[in-house]
Amino acid sequence: MDTQLPDTIHNPRDHAALKDNHGISEATSIVHAYLRERAPEFHTLSTLCQEASPIDQSKGADEYFAKQRQMADKPTAQGAKFFYDMMKGLAHDLHDATGVFDVLNTPPSSTEKPSILDFCMAPGGFLDTAMRHNSSSTATAFSLDPKQGGHEVYMPQNPRSKVKFIDITMLAADMGVASIPEGHPDYANFLPRELSDEQKFDMVICDGQVLREHSRAGYREKREVTRLLSTQLKLGLEHLRSGGTMVVKLHKLEAYDTARLVSQFSKVAKIELFKHKHIHAPKSSFYMLATQVQSKCEEATKFVEGWRKAWEVATFGTDGEYEALTCATQADAEEMLAEFDDQLVEIGTPIWDIQTQGLQRLVKKIEGSQSKGKWR
Repeated sequence: MDTQLPDTIHNPRDHAALKDNHGISEATSIVHAYLRERAPEFHTLSTLCQEASPIDQSKGADEYFAKQRQMADKPTAQGAKFFYDMMKGLAHDLHDATGVFDVLNTPPSSTEKPSILDFCMAPGGFLDTAMRHNSSSTATAFSLDPKQGGHEVYMPQNPRSKVKFIDITMLAADMGVASIPEGHPDYANFLPRELSDEQKFDMVICDGQVLREHSRAGYREKREVTRLLSTQLKLGLEHLRSGGTMVVKLHKLEAYDTARLVSQFSKVAKIELFKHKHIHAPKSSFYMLATQVQSKCEEATKFVEGWRKAWEVATFGTDGEYEALTCATQADAEEMLAEFDDQLVEIGTPIWDIQTQGLQRLVKKIEGSQSKGKWR
């Protein structure tokens, strides 16, 4: 049986890869056309998504994904423990395939312990696995309070880890904002600084996802993905020790915003992508591993400032300002593709191949349920 990672994206119709390409941006459309011509694996996936789209409206698919959302939003104790164990297994497989935790064995000096910054750590399986890789490592971790809709933590208490339950998208001081406009819907909810300039980490884990059960102000609904990702990236790169590693969970490599982000990191780090062959198979999810990151170079500083600005606009800007921030053009896509070029096809090929195989299995499973007249 294929193991599925609960879908925690705040979009109840985001059914794995069963959606077609209607409604994509102009820039993403350009990227898709480019990849269909140059990447046979993406062409196959794109065709399969189009063929599978009618299933997205089927009773079998609705029941399947409703069950997935229920598991993610309101898991039983058994389900939550399963999620924790699954994340441990994912982290273990990730290291076996890439050696990503090896950075924790090469601290900058004998007097410093290797350190990890984890932004959205619950249930804790990923962080627990990383820390077990080096028994002297320490961790600073943040997670959304379960009372606010976050996941329960199942990682055993560890004196070498410090966990704080906060909404990281409200870290205004850390994001460079000293004054909050009066009358802002979240005026009383912004938080004081958590990370000092001196705090540097060997590894940063950016695994946060927007949660459906998280109660938040209305203005954040369409902006929360931007706010959460830009918070993790800005603070993560800013507090990463030069030569360190960032692990970032992303979706849809073929989307302009995602491809551009990976392209940016390729300018300051060694890039590798990882997609689990079972846990993430039919979904668009994958991990970007950025190693040997030159976090203090001029290019990295520009990226940090860009993510800070994106968070600021998504938090305080008008609808027009936010639309301008997120509305990439054909020229933007063509510029990114000219810079990234064949590297996008090279690193994306295994990702699209795994997703195609996973989607084929999922479609077959849903079709089987329909032929039997029920979903099991």
